Amino acid sequence: MSQADEKLSAIAEQIRKGVAPPQETVRSLLMWFEAARRGGRVVRRVRRVLRRPDFEFSYIDSPISFQKAPPEEIVGGIIRDDVVPDPTYRIDRLPSAHRTPLSVAPDDGLRQLVTLMMSNDFSQLPVITGPRDVKGIVSWKTIGGRLALRRPCLHARDCMEEARVLKLDESLFSAISVIAAHDYVLIQAPDRTLCGIVTASDLNDQFRLLAEPFLLVGEIENGIRRLLHGKFTLKDLEAVKAPGDDARVIETPADLTFGEYIRLVEREENWKKLKVEIDRVAFIEQLTRVREIRNDVMHFDPDGMEDADLRLLREFAQFLKRLRDVGAM
Repeated sequence: MSQADEKLSAIAEQIRKGVAPPQETVRSLLMWFEAARRGGRVVRRVRRVLRRPDFEFSYIDSPISFQKAPPEEIVGGIIRDDVVPDPTYRIDRLPSAHRTPLSVAPDDGLRQLVTLMMSNDFSQLPVITGPRDVKGIVSWKTIGGRLALRRPCLHARDCMEEARVLKLDESLFSAISVIAAHDYVLIQAPDRTLCGIVTASDLNDQFRLLAEPFLLVGEIENGIRRLLHGKFTLKDLEAVKAPGDDARVIETPADLTFGEYIRLVEREENWKKLKVEIDRVAFIEQLTRVREIRNDVMHFDPDGMEDADLRLLREFAQFLKRLRDVGAM
């Protein structure tokens, strides 16, 4: 019995006895399935075991509860499911939104502020009098502005400005303009406590996490099209078109799907037309793996990619570049 089967069987037994199972986190649930992130394949595995799981778009360390699923309602031969995950990319998903920031009190002195900011490489510090009472924000900009104008700047209250605060459940896109203008935004939990700070650096990291797989997949697809360009007749291309997709017009390799690229080069007579001195079987194995990863990328994974998958995309993109560099395509 797998760990997932063992854990979920115990939870099901508790529910049958009328006992509320303890909460777990999304991360714990994934570990039961021997996974670290919510890629498309992992999500499908979980959905085959749990009915109506709502865990795809939550923060990975947020709590989840287990309860008995209501009876399925079949309408017109279709199973009705009223639970539809919210696809909005919210601030909640950023790890920095769940790390309570270092803060100072209004009466803390300038020397203390500077020491904290320099020693932690911070650009700003929230000024608070309690976990729900944010008085302002101190930054290098506010300190420098006061000192340049020879204004009093002995304590935090002397060199703070109004803090920019957003709620944890707001769209990440609503934070982008605020961060672009102020370099940060403070994050407030549902109970109004200060629970995090998101900076321009955090946005940069998140953009790289989300964008790199898309960019690599695009680079690989363009590389494959270049490899195939001018090597095949229209008849060759038409022959690998997916069955039942007769209405789609195929004129160049760019009109093929990724699966059709593989079907095209799987045929030994087609492979010979490429005139590249590399192993066909190994190339097709790599291309098939890229196709599987591509499907996960297109279905979007809020936790980013597995390190091994991202490494494979990088290496395959680099491999195609080497082929171009030596004139193989």
